[in-house]
Amino acid sequence: MSNKETVQLCSQGRKPWYRPDGSVADTYMVGIAGGSASGKTSVAERVLKNLSVPWVVIISMDSFYNILSPENSKLAHQNRFDFDHPSAFDYDLLYETIVKLKEGKSVTVPIYNFSTHSREQKSNTIYGANVIIFEGIFALYDKRIRDMMDVKIFVDTDSDIQLARRLQRDIFYRGRDVEGVLDQYARYVKPSFDSYVRPTMKFADVIIPRGLENAIAIDLMTKHVQTQLNDTTTNFRWGLVDTPVGKELPKNIHVLAPSNQVRGIHTILRNNKTDRDEFVFYADRLAVLLMESAVSCLPVEPLTVTTPVGAEYKGLKFSQKICGVSILRAGGTMEVGLKRAFSDAVIGKLLIQTNPSTGDPELHYCKLPKDLGHYDIVLMDALVGTGAAALMAIRVLLDHEVPEERIIFVTFLATQIGLTVITNAFPRVKIVTSMVDPNLNKEKLWIEPGIGNFGDRYFGTEEDDE
Repeated sequence: MSNKETVQLCSQGRKPWYRPDGSVADTYMVGIAGGSASGKTSVAERVLKNLSVPWVVIISMDSFYNILSPENSKLAHQNRFDFDHPSAFDYDLLYETIVKLKEGKSVTVPIYNFSTHSREQKSNTIYGANVIIFEGIFALYDKRIRDMMDVKIFVDTDSDIQLARRLQRDIFYRGRDVEGVLDQYARYVKPSFDSYVRPTMKFADVIIPRGLENAIAIDLMTKHVQTQLNDTTTNFRWGLVDTPVGKELPKNIHVLAPSNQVRGIHTILRNNKTDRDEFVFYADRLAVLLMESAVSCLPVEPLTVTTPVGAEYKGLKFSQKICGVSILRAGGTMEVGLKRAFSDAVIGKLLIQTNPSTGDPELHYCKLPKDLGHYDIVLMDALVGTGAAALMAIRVLLDHEVPEERIIFVTFLATQIGLTVITNAFPRVKIVTSMVDPNLNKEKLWIEPGIGNFGDRYFGTEEDDE
C-alpha cells in the first residue's frame, strides 16, 4: 500500500485548453510509482505545488483496491491478505476513470477505508482535468495506463526509511500494532516490492532517489513538465479569429427580428445613462421575448384536451420537461424571463468565471438535476464575447448525458466571433439572441458597441466593484 492515506486534490473546476474548433486539447498525465511509504504522495504534492498550474488532479491508486469477498475481508483484518500484490487492484475501473478524465468528463472516484478494508458508501466526484498526477505502487505496472502517461517517475527510497515511515503511519493513523506491521511487511510488502514494484522502474523516464528530500531532482523534473505544458497551452490557448462582418449566420442561430420594440429596448440597455431600475425592467422584458422565441424551438407532440364547453381541442404539448441552466452570475438575469414563458421549468446553475491573469474561463460550481438527460435544456448567459464560457457550459451538459440537439443557448447579445466558435464546436446546439454585434476588442475582450458589464448593471454592483 502507498505511504499515506488516500489523497485526492482537485481544483474547483478546470481550465479549458481548447483548439480553435472547440475540441479539447490533450490532458497531460504524470505517473509516479515507488515502494510503499517511499514518498510518492509527497512528491506528487510537491510537483503540484511547483507547477503552479490550475485545474490539476491527483489520483491515488489506493482508491482502486478491489472490493473484498467476505473471506478475504476476514483475512485482511487478520493481516493475512496481500494488499501489495497486483491482483489487489481494480485496473479496469482505474483505466476507465483515467480515460474519462483525459476526455474532460466527470468521474466518480471510490474512497477506500483502510481501517475497515472496504470502499465507503460515499465517493469523490472530479470534473475533468488538464493535468493528471497519478501515484501508486503499481502506477507503472499496467501497460494501458502507462501508455497514457506523458512523464513516468519512479521514487526510489531506501528500504529502511520506507519501513520506518510505514511503522509510523500504520501505528498512529491506522490503529495497527508494531508486531502486525512488521509481520505484514516481511510477509507481503517487501516480497511484492522486489517481485513486482521494483521491476517497473525500467519504464520510468525519471528516477528520483530519496523522494521528497531530493528537491533538486523534483525541481528539474517540474521545469521539464512546465515546458511541455507551456508548449501545449501556447498551441491551444484561446486565439480570436477574424470573422467577416455581415457573414450569413448558420441556420441554428435565431436572432430576434429587429422590430421597433427590440431596437428600442436595446437603446435603453446600451445607454450608459440608464439607471438600474430602468435597466432591470427592460432587461426582464427582453428576456421574456427571448424565452418565447426559445420555447418555440422546443420539440412538441399532439395533445387533445376537452374545453370547458365540452368540445375537443387538438393542441400540442412539450415533449420533454424543461430545465433552465444559468451561467452565473449574469445568466441568472434571464431566469425571470424563462419562468414567465414556462412556469414549470426547473433551474440549474453553473458558476464559470474568467481568470483575470489568463483570460480563460474556469468552472467553479455545478448544481444540476440528477436526471438532467431527460430534460430539454435552456442554457442562459447574458453576453457572448469569445464564446469560451458557453463552450465550457455546453461540455458540462453533454457530460451529464444531455444530447447536443436538445440544448438551446439563449443570450441577450453576442458577437459574430463567439457565435462562430460555438457553432463550429456544437453545430446541433440552437442559439437564440436578440442582436449580434460586429466587434470584440481583442485586448480587453469588450463587445463593441456592447452593453457593458451586464451583471454589474443589473445587480447594481458597479460602484462596489470600482
